Amino acid sequence: MIKTVKVVGAVSINEQGEILCALRSPQMSQPNVWEFPGGKIEEGESPEESLVREIKEELGCTVEVYELIEDIVHEYPNIIVQLLTYKTKIVEGTPTAKEHAELKWVTLDELKSLQWAPADIPTVETLVSGKVHIKY
Repeated sequence: MIKTVKVVGAVSINEQGEILCALRSPQMSQPNVWEFPGGKIEEGESPEESLVREIKEELGCTVEVYELIEDIVHEYPNIIVQLLTYKTKIVEGTPTAKEHAELKWVTLDELKSLQWAPADIPTVETLVSGKVHIKY
């Protein structure tokens, strides 16, 4: 039976309305594609708590978590991923790529020019469609 993993992703938006994107490193599964940073939900954590913890671990900064953007189930060949993406705002610290190859802030118009991990594509589509208000 294929394992299902529940993960969270942060759609962090800055004052200019740009979105933080993270390039998966060559050592990661799904290498060299872009994703919204985040990670696995641990036992007993809410998705929001998990997102705050993961962003602190991966990027060294603190986020506030707002509304759910997408709840996606994506079947990869060897694993099923349930990805919950949330609108977030960095409230403390500057994001630093600790596990990723690169981080960059991109505008909505630029989002589609990046090569995304398959599970993240529905969130990109939702953002580009304008269904989510990205200004604060």
